[in-house]
Amino acid sequence: MAFFNSAISILQTLVVAIGAGLAVWGVINLLEGYGNDNPGAKSQGIKQLMAGGGVVLIGTQLVPLLSGLF
Repeated sequence: MAFFNSAISILQTLVVAIGAGLAVWGVINLLEGYGNDNPGAKSQGIKQLMAGGGVVLIGTQLVPLLSGLF
């Protein structure tokens, strides 16, 4: 059971890291869109930022619930 809990912890860390990376990439695109006055880049940036936040939320809230399944 300790292996399973360790795997859940690693999975949670990976999901949160991927979500944070996506959010940072979204912020960069958003700032680039504001800098170049490009509405397409602004839209893409805000979408990536929100998606990254959602992935981080999944990583922090739903992944730990996997340990209660078994």
